[in-house]
Amino acid sequence: MQALFFLLPLCAALTAQAAGPAPRDRIERGRYLVNTSGCADCHTPLKVGPRGPVPDTARSFAGHPEGLALPPAPALPPGPWQVVASATNTAWSGPWGTSFTANLTPDPDTGLGRWTVQDFVQTLRTGRHLGRGRPVLPPMPAAYGQMRDTDLQAMLAYLQSLPPVRNRVPVPLPPPAR
Repeated sequence: MQALFFLLPLCAALTAQAAGPAPRDRIERGRYLVNTSGCADCHTPLKVGPRGPVPDTARSFAGHPEGLALPPAPALPPGPWQVVASATNTAWSGPWGTSFTANLTPDPDTGLGRWTVQDFVQTLRTGRHLGRGRPVLPPMPAAYGQMRDTDLQAMLAYLQSLPPVRNRVPVPLPPPAR
């Protein structure tokens, strides 16, 4: 009986620790991986400053700006030039249609706030949204799916430690009919 009284608080403490925030070293590893992998290059919109395009730090990792209407992508002639990107670097158009970079902030309704580690890992492993939905479209590099689980877990821990930004990214558009 004494063992039971000892084990119950221990189990409760371990459960609380597992459900709590990610350890600082995992978040720091995630920060390193996210920064060296260039995630902000596409998932943080650019704005034009006096010296040209600069990251819009108020929208760090928030993806394509919700209210930004874009004209249809220009038609590209057949040949080696197959992709165009918006000035924000958050909308890309090619033979697949037009894709918009996702909101990677922990906003629960428009970002990764409700995503589990499994959702994140499976999305990158399978190339499908939440590991089972629509395809994750270019320019998202497929190489991230080859990263170790511990690295992907660290990346999610870092992204979920950022301030949430409410920003509903548009759904991808199909290619124009020919």
